[in-house]
Amino acid sequence: MDELHSHQHEHEKKTGWVVVITAVTMIVEIIFGYYTNSMALLSDGFHMASHVFALGLSWVAYYFARKNADNSKFKSGTGKILALSGYTSAIILFFIAGIMAYECVQRLISPIPIKFSEAIFVAVLGLMVNIISAFILHHKKEHSDHNIKSAYLHVLADTLTSVTAIIALTAGMYWNNYSLDSFSGIISSIIITKWSIELAVNSGKELLDFSQQHKK
Repeated sequence: MDELHSHQHEHEKKTGWVVVITAVTMIVEIIFGYYTNSMALLSDGFHMASHVFALGLSWVAYYFARKNADNSKFKSGTGKILALSGYTSAIILFFIAGIMAYECVQRLISPIPIKFSEAIFVAVLGLMVNIISAFILHHKKEHSDHNIKSAYLHVLADTLTSVTAIIALTAGMYWNNYSLDSFSGIISSIIITKWSIELAVNSGKELLDFSQQHKK
């Protein structure tokens, strides 16, 4: 049990650092998203904003679980708090992906000029931050902790949107095509939706004490 609490405390500190880093990057991306008129960059910024909330929720879950580890009122321990946080984050991620897709379709219908150079620079900055955050959160036991897994998937999702934004913005600048910016957001939202559903299913099973073993 001490080893479990030690791992959770370690995850708590890592998640706290990522929340701070992500929040700063989020502000930069949203500001430059509006400035450059880039839907891909703006979507990445607002997507990152949702992750600041979700990662913050993960951090609170670890803090609460640690503070109540010895609380006798939690008859089954505080482990399900982490699964609940992971499930909640998955639901948030699912809805954000839907909003992203809708906004991208609207921009696809009514495209506007984009300041490509500035948008690409900030998108690359966001990608670097996401890669650093992913290294911070990666842990060999994250497969058994739905809370740290949800935080890790949020960062991977942000990494995906950053990569697709960079590709779309670079191609758009080369061909002077504004629609590619919106297509990148749509592709990202589809993949993120798949990840969110998988996380919701796995963490939901833990909340319901679902067993993979079937009676013969």
